[in-house]
Amino acid sequence: MPSSKRESQIKDFLHVHGWGKAVRTVVPGDASSRRYERLALKNKKSVLMDAPDDQDGVTCSVGMNLEQRQALGYNAQARLAGSSLPAFICLATALTRRGFAAPRILAADIKAGLLLLEDLGDDLFAGVLEKHPDQEEVLYKKAVSCLGAIYRSSFAQDLSAHGANWHVGTYDDMALLAEADLFLQWYVPHFENSVSEKAKAEWGKIWVESFQYLRAHPTGLALRDFHAENIFALEGKVGLIDFQDALFAHPAYDLVSLLEDARRDVKADLIEPLMAQFCHEAGIENNAAFRRAYAVQGAQRNAKILGIFVRLAVRDKKPHYLDLITRVRAHFQTDLSHPDLADLRGWIENYAPSALQAGA
Repeated sequence: MPSSKRESQIKDFLHVHGWGKAVRTVVPGDASSRRYERLALKNKKSVLMDAPDDQDGVTCSVGMNLEQRQALGYNAQARLAGSSLPAFICLATALTRRGFAAPRILAADIKAGLLLLEDLGDDLFAGVLEKHPDQEEVLYKKAVSCLGAIYRSSFAQDLSAHGANWHVGTYDDMALLAEADLFLQWYVPHFENSVSEKAKAEWGKIWVESFQYLRAHPTGLALRDFHAENIFALEGKVGLIDFQDALFAHPAYDLVSLLEDARRDVKADLIEPLMAQFCHEAGIENNAAFRRAYAVQGAQRNAKILGIFVRLAVRDKKPHYLDLITRVRAHFQTDLSHPDLADLRGWIENYAPSALQAGA
């Protein structure tokens, strides 16, 4: 619950924008520090985002060099927007202007960290598929079409909307490695013995060498968290949320997020057709270079998730995230089976064999 001072700020904000008498219902939280409420006023609905700007640490400012990012820690290294409202506002607006179904910004108080958003409803892919599993192919084809369209769209690096400005960075080697290193920092100490400084250096070298494969294709906007619990089944469109950390990245990144979902299994016989569909709609040749980049991006993302889920369980006292580890390990193993990731697989065999245990 917000403090009495924060609650007073929220009430003032809602009153100014005509929602002061709305019925407010708290939305269950996710892994972030943002807080949401659904508002109902007569026949109108909206969503309140409560995102104080000091909750998620230092972000990566425009023009910050590698040394500065290194000194400021993980958020700056990984180029995370954190609770930044300008990032959310600018990216939401950029997406809606191009016809994508991100929430429209109804009102904003950037200084106070408060946003009033369009309510996209309740039909998250995950919930719809739990009730109607027969819709999986149809929904995932729509999601892949959305990703193909985002990749084909042109987005500026410097965005402006509703008085906010945001610079969209690139998913560079520092960001990629900072995320993969979460595996070293959290997963390894929890499930394995500690590793030497020499082994850690070897880990970093292997990753940086593999990142060269991501340069085989032009980058596009990657929302960075595109999966069944973050996208909505809307009439004719795919609703988008949780895109404030978007960067310009290899086009496989969001496709990996969708198909190698940490929270649900996508039918195995859909994977190949969906990958082929994405390449066709994105205008990319479905060849060895794309498959190799997909494996690298998948391995990097799953290493990060393994680390994050242990961190959420251990540091943040959310032990239910450990229940998802087995599925993420399985995805990680699939990615590591690519022959061009043999060195990385060898490192895992030597220092973190639990990550290769089926059903462990």
